[in-house]
Amino acid sequence: MKLRFLVAFGALTLATASCIFGGEIIDRIVATVNGQIILQSDWDDEIRYEAFAARRAPGAVSAVDRKAALDHLIDQELLREQQRAPEAVEPAQSQIDDQIGELRKEYGAPSSEADWNAILSAHRLTGDELRRRVTRQLELSRVVDLHLRPSAIISSASIENYYRQALLPQLRQSGSGGVSLAEVTPRIRELLTQQKINELLIAWLQTLHAGSEIHTQPYPSSDENVQR
Repeated sequence: MKLRFLVAFGALTLATASCIFGGEIIDRIVATVNGQIILQSDWDDEIRYEAFAARRAPGAVSAVDRKAALDHLIDQELLREQQRAPEAVEPAQSQIDDQIGELRKEYGAPSSEADWNAILSAHRLTGDELRRRVTRQLELSRVVDLHLRPSAIISSASIENYYRQALLPQLRQSGSGGVSLAEVTPRIRELLTQQKINELLIAWLQTLHAGSEIHTQPYPSSDENVQR
């Protein structure tokens, strides 16, 4: 849930409210990124999703995990601001299905939808919410790829070094048959490109942080709405 308001960050105003068991739930502001509000409900949702993606038990979330989830939300907002109109292309349904399929594999590839929905429910997720989150992740991945891939130049020497120093020893250890450098060059190039993009992303995010107005407001914990 993201809303734009021209409000001072320190004002803990009522953003959304509903009555649950007779109590009014206050959704607090926990951060702003260049005026864009991040609500505590956003933070709670991110914590639950990251616990699910990391296969952590819903109750096994540490203070470090909570802080990391808020940092990720801030990074995502900074990247969204860099998205230009031509980049705003919704991922293909096949891409979304493939990504969800990979998540299902992490949970033993449950054969029935009932079993899969039970796993999601344990993390307070729904199939529709999972699909929305995967879609957003793919959209941001496209932003990162379009901005950074042109700078992720991999030399032939780097590919050959990886082949000789990393891949061949692995193949010998596993007893697999040898493969030629030419056969695996495209895969090695993509692997090294992704590694380089990750390095460039860290530097890019540092630059975006330095040039942005970001405020965070600490709270005792997340996933605990305040009732009154």
